[in-house]
Amino acid sequence: MGFLSSAEGAVMAGMALAMTPPAPPDITRWCRDNIVFDERSPFPGAFDINRFPFLREIHEVLSPEHPSREVTLRGSAQWGKTVSVLIPTLAAWHEYGPLDSLVVHPTSSAATEWVRTKWMPIRRQAPALIEIFGEGRGEQTDTLHNQETIRRDGTLKVVSAGSPDDLAGTTRRLVLMDDVAKFEMTPKGDPEKMAESRASGFDEAKIGRISTPQIAGTCRITRAFNRSDQRFYHVPCPHCANMAPLTWENFKKNLNPERLGNACFSCDACGAVITHAHKREMVAAGRWVAQNLRGDHPGFHLWRAYVPQRDWASIAIEYAQVMGWTGVHASAKTEDEAKETVEAETEQTFWNDVLGLPFEQATKGPDWEKLRDRVENAEAGSVLARGIVPACGVLLAAGVDNQADRIEVSIVAFGRNYRRWVVDHIVIPHYIGDDDGRAALDALLKTTWRTELGLRLPIDMMAVDEGGFTEDVRDWAKRHPFTRVILIKGASTANGPILRPQQDRKANGRVIRRQKRGWMLNVSQLKADFYGWLAKEDAVERGFVAFARGLGDEYYRQITSEVRILKRAPSGVMVSRWELVEPARRNECLDTMNYAEAAARKRGWTAMTDGQWDILENERGITPPEAQPDLFDAAVSVVPLSEQATPKAPPEAPGTDDVEKPDLGDTQGWIAPKGNWL
Repeated sequence: MGFLSSAEGAVMAGMALAMTPPAPPDITRWCRDNIVFDERSPFPGAFDINRFPFLREIHEVLSPEHPSREVTLRGSAQWGKTVSVLIPTLAAWHEYGPLDSLVVHPTSSAATEWVRTKWMPIRRQAPALIEIFGEGRGEQTDTLHNQETIRRDGTLKVVSAGSPDDLAGTTRRLVLMDDVAKFEMTPKGDPEKMAESRASGFDEAKIGRISTPQIAGTCRITRAFNRSDQRFYHVPCPHCANMAPLTWENFKKNLNPERLGNACFSCDACGAVITHAHKREMVAAGRWVAQNLRGDHPGFHLWRAYVPQRDWASIAIEYAQVMGWTGVHASAKTEDEAKETVEAETEQTFWNDVLGLPFEQATKGPDWEKLRDRVENAEAGSVLARGIVPACGVLLAAGVDNQADRIEVSIVAFGRNYRRWVVDHIVIPHYIGDDDGRAALDALLKTTWRTELGLRLPIDMMAVDEGGFTEDVRDWAKRHPFTRVILIKGASTANGPILRPQQDRKANGRVIRRQKRGWMLNVSQLKADFYGWLAKEDAVERGFVAFARGLGDEYYRQITSEVRILKRAPSGVMVSRWELVEPARRNECLDTMNYAEAAARKRGWTAMTDGQWDILENERGITPPEAQPDLFDAAVSVVPLSEQATPKAPPEAPGTDDVEKPDLGDTQGWIAPKGNWL
């Protein structure tokens, strides 16, 4: 016997189902249901919010139903901001309803890498993303940077901040900016403002900024955080329950260089020691507390002390490595791994990537007279004579700057612990496009330099500026292997690596190969680091800069000739640039110092392990077995800086046959090519 249900009831049930609103979006729930870490993760298996309790409130304010229009997340590197915040936010918004979204990265390569290594693997694994976007294979294959949902009710666009055209002409309700601190100004405007304007057509839009900070004064993520409500994660003291954030200042005052494995915090209220064993319980009971109640949007700051991936001892060890404390090595690292990470272990990198704080760069050098007097009035034997190399394990590098009427060269020895010794500064009164100028540089490469103990050392690497006289410089450089001579061109960006290879491109901008001889140099970063080290007065301190006696007043004037100026661009963004302290001052000595450091870095100065330095010490810190003159130890003529005339204007097109070369004066004393000279 069958029963017929009410037709009216069936219709009403269907209508009720159709009108039932979707469940409120929950980013934390999305993570739990869709993220499964593989064996490569520190925590393989399903996502567990109990390991990351500080994410709950961040997820809440990023939700479509939270009223905040902007959200800022400033933090240290490598704790899962992309996998646990950016991608889940993107996915939960697309799951909630029709949506056009935009993700902005600092560069095209960063955008492509994010799609290939972060977004697509999760898209192909997470059930919710498979339902929305498909697996990205076969008929569901999209272009990397433009992806459409299966229902055709939404799109995801991934662009570079360096491509203004990609940012224009699109309207998006969700805009997420990753690594926003690395965004650079473009000729068409500020990419951050352009990205924000993409959401201007929606009242309920969300704009998220996620980044580690960069340089204080010009850091975009710090500027956004400063106008936010500035939330810090407070945790209870395990002894007295006093709530307070974990701060670097507290950690540092409890740091014992002899017992780095016991790194800890202490309670400001009761003074008790807080060890790493208390960390998980404390973080689980923590809460976000806003420090700036006048802030216009939610802003969060989180650093490595809170995250479960690393212990507090690792922070202490990295700081010890940065500060050059001897005998400090992370036991988890092999020698090869240590060599790969030393380059990154600079003070700024530690400040940004570990502490999640902007780094205060030096903005100017010390007073030149004070610096000169420190050298010239030093006790006998504490300063080397001009032209003498310290008898220890050093790399000998040369930095070359070209002018229309002269070539200037700094010879600098670079040792372990970021220390350096200025051996000499030479002025060659010839243009690099002339035979005499080229012969002089050839001779300089053949010259050896005597250590305190009499050992003769060659120049390991020479870096030559090719910016002003490119063709002539490149033509000369072909005489020598790229393992001995590299060419340097200053980069316009203040962010990014110190050295990166120049690239040859097609007319459409596609990279066809990386050069082996040509390198782009982040001169802004080098100058700031150098001025920071220049202020140090302890000869054994990390980064100390020593000078030979007798370099002259003009050398010290030039080495301290620039100052870093902060200016506000028309877009409102703070930008920095280096300018001469006085218009009449010259800066060739500062430039050649930067080029010499570039040569040393290319030779491995910042990447050498203690074992490699020990080997170099055994090879170069010794007395020569026999005193023997060097076949190529030729004296190079030097024009004192104080006697140089005002530089002449550069030729309009150096290196062409129809250009009259500048008057180079008397060349007596210079090495000229001679037949049958041997």
